[in-house]
Amino acid sequence: MNKIEERHISRITRRTMALILAGGQGSRLHELTDWRAKPAVPFGGKFRIIDFPLSNCINSGIRRVGVITQYKSHSLVRHIMRGWSGFKAEFGEFVEVLPASQRIDDEWYKGTADAVFQNLDIIRRQKPEFVLILGGDHVYKMDYGPLMASHAERQADLTVCCIEVSAEEAAGAFGVISVDETGRVIGFDEKPATPIEIPGKPGRVLASMGNYAFQTDFLYEQLIRDADEPKTSSDFGKDILPRIVDKYRVFAYRMGEGDQRTYWRDVGTLDAFWSANMELLAFQPELDLYDKDWPIYTNQEQLPPAKFIHDDEDRRGTAINCMVSGGCIVSGSNIKNSVLFSNVNARSYSSVEDSVVLPDVTIHRHCNIRRAILDVGCVIEEGTEIGYDVEKDRAAGFRVSENGITLVTPDQLGQSLHKIR
Repeated sequence: MNKIEERHISRITRRTMALILAGGQGSRLHELTDWRAKPAVPFGGKFRIIDFPLSNCINSGIRRVGVITQYKSHSLVRHIMRGWSGFKAEFGEFVEVLPASQRIDDEWYKGTADAVFQNLDIIRRQKPEFVLILGGDHVYKMDYGPLMASHAERQADLTVCCIEVSAEEAAGAFGVISVDETGRVIGFDEKPATPIEIPGKPGRVLASMGNYAFQTDFLYEQLIRDADEPKTSSDFGKDILPRIVDKYRVFAYRMGEGDQRTYWRDVGTLDAFWSANMELLAFQPELDLYDKDWPIYTNQEQLPPAKFIHDDEDRRGTAINCMVSGGCIVSGSNIKNSVLFSNVNARSYSSVEDSVVLPDVTIHRHCNIRRAILDVGCVIEEGTEIGYDVEKDRAAGFRVSENGITLVTPDQLGQSLHKIR
């Protein structure tokens, strides 16, 4: 990209406001989202899912960002306030939380479109030329600059971000887009059981990522129109897109156009969440968290370095092919092919393999754990075995996924981390 193109894109992104839809429950993650919204789920050793779209905004030059929250948002709001509140208001930069607050009437957010509609007064005060609507529940790396440049150059009313996936993956899970040879959207089907395949690519479909670039006036018009509809569910995918595809300039933007810095994963199931974390352990992972040109920002808690102690023949603190975060103490235990988040304490004579261990977990002595997700704050008692016998795990109250990943939470262990009374 030459200097003129860079300046062109930077001017466009400065005229853009982003809204991140972060109110989702993430029910397919089951107990992992019992006490937090899906965007607040930890990922990658020290981050949360919300950090990825937020970092994409900042790295793309979009410095006016609203995060729309609703479902069990306390930990999400706390994370944003601690890690994302350091912008200069005098420069017109901010990351603000926009909670459901009955600004229009006595209803909470009814759908994705209604969540934006109820914040129209906030958008109007900023006077953006473009509004970028982003999902807050995927892990991905994307430069929004080329997207916004494409949107402006095509004089599109709406541009839909999309990605090529298998028909099997898209069925019942993603909105599916049909385009003509110019990239103009000619059809949209929300979560079809049998998706329409890309011509010439059997088994492949063009799926909506849930990211939309709007001309601001057009967005206002469509949201107000939708709010006046008596039978709408107030959702972009279910209501807005099907209504406008045939009448307005709606284009598809394929992720990767004009930008090689791309990565995208739907981490909406336990198996997908576990797999995406495990991918980070590869020698050259697709998602490079060490990329200095595209850093992922987060709330940086001040913690001591990870510590590995004991070097006896039968009691050696080791971690092989792992990611180990600050504050961890591996004390005479053997860790392999695992991601250890902050403040994990793994004690002597235990083994952990192929597992995702979220912050503040304590694993006592003589435990054997494999192919597991241990939720924040779990205390694994001495002699516990997890991931070796499916029926035994289920009998203990743990959830076992379709692919045999065992989820363990403090509530399942009978621990009072979330006890109300």
